[in-house]
Amino acid sequence: MEKTDFKQLAEKYQKELLENVVPFWLNCSQDKEFGGYFTCLDREGNVFDTDKFIWLQGREVWLFSMLYNQVEQKQEWLDAAIQGAEFLKKYGHDGNLNWYFSLTQDGKPLVEPYNIFSYTFASMAFGQLSKATGNQEYADIAKKTFELVLAKTSNPKGQWNKAYPGTRNLKNFALPMILCNLALEIEHLLDEDFLKETMETCIHEVMEVFYRPELGLVVENLNADETLSDTFDGRLLNPGHAIEAMWFIMDLGVRLNRPDLITKANEIAIQMVEYGWDQEHGGIFYFMDRLGHPTQQLEWDQKLWWVHIETLITMLKGYQLTGSEKSLEWFKKVHDYTWSHFKDEEHSEWFGYLNRQGEVLLPLKGGKWKGCFHVPRGLYQCWQTLETINASLK
Repeated sequence: MEKTDFKQLAEKYQKELLENVVPFWLNCSQDKEFGGYFTCLDREGNVFDTDKFIWLQGREVWLFSMLYNQVEQKQEWLDAAIQGAEFLKKYGHDGNLNWYFSLTQDGKPLVEPYNIFSYTFASMAFGQLSKATGNQEYADIAKKTFELVLAKTSNPKGQWNKAYPGTRNLKNFALPMILCNLALEIEHLLDEDFLKETMETCIHEVMEVFYRPELGLVVENLNADETLSDTFDGRLLNPGHAIEAMWFIMDLGVRLNRPDLITKANEIAIQMVEYGWDQEHGGIFYFMDRLGHPTQQLEWDQKLWWVHIETLITMLKGYQLTGSEKSLEWFKKVHDYTWSHFKDEEHSEWFGYLNRQGEVLLPLKGGKWKGCFHVPRGLYQCWQTLETINASLK
């Protein structure tokens, strides 16, 4: 790529973030009557369901807080974050910071606090908002929720775990992966020694437990004794998950000044995208089986927005931090696929769900799982990384 390309690409990502995606969520998702956000939005931004999902509420509080802290101190962004946080503070938990999964529009609990990611994104949200406001109550909520997350690592679902105890005790990749990012998100609230201990534990889990050098792959589930399990869950691969985790690891490598860690994360990311790429239709598969058996997930061959956007971030960071030409080649390949398939040329925000052939499967812009997070965070991360690369070439 020529130097000017990085500059033009940075401007492309910045413009898409600030002129298209952020205004969509600011204007369409805020519930002016009860507070919080609507996430079930159709192609044009109309609300088609009013249930509120805690992890998506937390993600949107985080996003607007982050924009306020990192891009520009716009009052409308801060106001959007605060009103969402106040709704969460009032209705999102049981009084002891056990965060529900979902609520009615006016804040009545719908689903018990079984999902650990309600907790992680609440912690992220209040941590980022505490930076923007200096509000100690928000900081306390973030820190106490983080402590609850750590206390639940051995059994995240607690009393709502439906697995029969003792028969097949599997440990899952998702929690140590998200903790890699969450630890950096709220590091301003944590004791330095505790922070470093947490970081090292997460790095070990991701890079030495769930990454299997004998396979060259990151697996989603392992037996409790850290051996491979020849079962549906044990054979499961989620390429996007593994690739996203690698940019978290790269960020930790920068924070801890460990270039070896960055290099290894970049190599793993390339292995995963090469494994997960659909050679016939393009794009990255959602789920795969490491032995090539049929998956139990019927949506295995769909192409999802977050998988591709997180891959863009990872490949760009890999190129920026290691100079890997392979990372740059993969960035360009995934960039071309992502912008030509997920961006809606007629209406704001991006599509989330494509079939294997790359055709739009659901025209929604937000739902139970897609909210104000991966698209804007990805555009922001790519914009910033492209600007850094461009500046380094001058």
